[in-house]
Amino acid sequence: MAISREIREKLLVYQKNEITEHHIYKKLAQVIKSPENRRIVQQIADDELRHYGEWRAYTQQDVKPARLRIWKYYLISRIFGFTFGIKLMEQGEEDAQESYAQLQDTIEEAEAIVQDENDHEDALIELLDEEHLRYTGSIVLGLNDALVELTGALAGLTLALQNTRLIALTGLITGIAAALSMGASEYLSTQSEDTTKNPVRASIYTGIAYIVTVFILILPYLLLENFYLCLACTLVAAVLIIFFFNYYISVAKDEPFKRRFLEMTGLSLGVATLSFFIGFVVRTFLGVDV
Repeated sequence: MAISREIREKLLVYQKNEITEHHIYKKLAQVIKSPENRRIVQQIADDELRHYGEWRAYTQQDVKPARLRIWKYYLISRIFGFTFGIKLMEQGEEDAQESYAQLQDTIEEAEAIVQDENDHEDALIELLDEEHLRYTGSIVLGLNDALVELTGALAGLTLALQNTRLIALTGLITGIAAALSMGASEYLSTQSEDTTKNPVRASIYTGIAYIVTVFILILPYLLLENFYLCLACTLVAAVLIIFFFNYYISVAKDEPFKRRFLEMTGLSLGVATLSFFIGFVVRTFLGVDV
């Protein structure tokens, strides 16, 4: 079938996208341990190669994959999990799918490829099962409690104690004790629920999320001398943690980002502000001078 030069140029771009994504999925399939997840990812890789072949039938030209993009999504998937990496990549295909749809009147296979992109691959991706995503609730519990409790505690301690090392020491002891308490509570809670989650793993995910958040929030008090600057850095760090975590969840689990981000940020900063004034009241009325 004869095609115009303009359509041919578009098809070459589509070919490059398809062969690039074929290599990304193929590379990921080689390192995924779960046989079922590996089968799903390999099936998507085969679909991408088939799409490439269908476009090539019209262009009669081979196209090399984008090596930099292959390594970009491969590394993202290895660091943040293959579910996040794959869904992040698929988000970038929305424009391509719209472009494919515009060719349906000209190229017969375009409609079938659009159907694959919209339905088949999305359905396969939803079958992916990654352990840490099953324990998202436990991670959120540890993360949210650490952000709310520790930003509040550090805000109050900052004005009450006004000594960065003493604030860091007090916050660290409080944070570690709270992490152990939260881990134990999550263990008991999960054990009493009718769920497939392992209570020990749930408690570990909660505790680790809590402790990591504690160390990040306390770090400014270990590095800087001005306690007001430390508090400002801690609040900025808290907002960044909330932003990146909610972005990760919104991509990996297809959940809304804006509402969750604003809710967690408002709660953490609200508690911090209230605690700051409580610290002022305690210092003033009790006459504490450290």
